[in-house]
Amino acid sequence: MTRHLTHICRGTCSRQIDIDLDGETILNVRFTGGCHGNTQGVAALVRGMRRDEVIARLDGIDCHGKGTSCPDQLARALKEDKASQS
Repeated sequence: MTRHLTHICRGTCSRQIDIDLDGETILNVRFTGGCHGNTQGVAALVRGMRRDEVIARLDGIDCHGKGTSCPDQLARALKEDKASQS
C-alpha cells in the first residue's frame, strides 16, 4: 500500500519534504527548497531503501551548527511516520 507523507522542515533551507512509501520502502522523495543538487542526490540515494536504514544513516546529520540538516529532516519525518504506525 502506497502512502504519501508531507513534512514541513524546521531549521533548514528546504521548506518541505514529500515522501512516497510502499510499506517501509522509500519510493520517492521530493524536497522543496534547499541546495537543489544535494537534495536531489539524497533523494536518489534513498530511493528503494527501507525506512529504518534511511533513519540510521541520516539521523543527526548537522548543517553548519544548525542542529539539523535536510537529510536529518528526512530522518525525522520517517521517525514520525514510524511512531504513528505503532
